[in-house]
Amino acid sequence: MTSISEQFNKDGFYHAKGVFKGQKLRELQKDFDKIVDQLNGSGEQVNALWGGKRMKSISTENQYVVHTHQVQNYSSAYANAFHNKKFLDITEEIIGPDIILHHSKLFMKPPKNGAPFPMHQDWAYFPTIKDSMIAGVIHLSKATDEMGCFRVYPGSHKLGRLTGMAGQESNERENPLAKKYPLDGSVALEAKPGDVLFFHYFLLHGSKPNISSHSRKTVLVQMHAGDDEPDQEKQNHLNSKLTLRGWNHHMTRGKANV
Repeated sequence: MTSISEQFNKDGFYHAKGVFKGQKLRELQKDFDKIVDQLNGSGEQVNALWGGKRMKSISTENQYVVHTHQVQNYSSAYANAFHNKKFLDITEEIIGPDIILHHSKLFMKPPKNGAPFPMHQDWAYFPTIKDSMIAGVIHLSKATDEMGCFRVYPGSHKLGRLTGMAGQESNERENPLAKKYPLDGSVALEAKPGDVLFFHYFLLHGSKPNISSHSRKTVLVQMHAGDDEPDQEKQNHLNSKLTLRGWNHHMTRGKANV
């Protein structure tokens, strides 16, 4: 039987079914909607619609995605969910016993007008020295291809760091890698509420628009190994530095105070 780590190393992702169930899932769903309502009433810019040539080629002006970072700052239910034993047990199988939360983010793709995301890698936004960064995507609703579920190229994490594949480049010249890995050629990973999709930050992934009559709701939890750390020279992203399990081998007084 293939282990979690073996499958993850082969494909660059692992689909864990039913990680959150029952009352815990209902609490997360309730707080998700509460966060979205609070965001929509804040008067802030909460649309995560990307820019760039590739994005314009697959989206329309009326599409949007409601978004915020650091979901645990809104809700204790999410702070507790990130410490969920089953969630962390699977994470440990992938990156080891020391698990550091880098950041989290909420995405709500609204019915009919939920924006797509072009095929991309995540590493350029928050690179780490040892490239141990993974995401655990908690699904609070079902996610079908019609709803704009995750789409991936299995095994593409083995390509390593690719230049020009962050998804928001504004270069006029078409990136040959974007032509080689189009959104339409990727594999749809449909999921149910409570499922968690774990994937490496080298994995090529994206999503189509939500053209269904239902909202697609996800919370992404970005984590890295405790013996790894962000590349400070290239870091342009929020970094919570919270130890979810084990030990942070690179913590110092100065880093703890930032």
